[in-house]
Amino acid sequence: MMKLKRKEEKMAEQFLEQEAERRLAINLFNHVWTLMDLLERDQTQIDEMIHAVHASRYHWGNVGTVLESARGEWQISRVYAVLGRAEPALYHARRTLQLCLENGIGDFDLAFAYEAMARALKIDARGEAPESAHYLSLAYQAADNIKEAEDRQIILGDLATLAD
Repeated sequence: MMKLKRKEEKMAEQFLEQEAERRLAINLFNHVWTLMDLLERDQTQIDEMIHAVHASRYHWGNVGTVLESARGEWQISRVYAVLGRAEPALYHARRTLQLCLENGIGDFDLAFAYEAMARALKIDARGEAPESAHYLSLAYQAADNIKEAEDRQIILGDLATLAD
């Protein structure tokens, strides 16, 4: 009986630790949005945004599903795109798309994976505008397949910011 009680206690402790890490991942994800929404950021806020977005993705990797990992990669890509840093934006956009395609993640998330690719390529110093246009087209196609009208409007609004 004593052994069973210790096992139950350990399971409860692990559950509480996972819940705390999940809350941390969520809070970091939301905090990054707060920083991205600022019209101007000082260097401290830029550093905080970069560290927080990577920390959020790390914690999602521990307690989330592949869907949260894909969304975390997307958010990292977006942070770097906002900062005009093409190479890391493109790296994380590719990871987002890879996770979606390899795991059958579609709908809203696939459209945003294509959006991330288009956005990262658009700011790429190598000037890969035709490739950006290709991914923008794929994002619009994916948006057509989004079931929820509200979700479709969100992606269409984001895609509009990529139009020349």
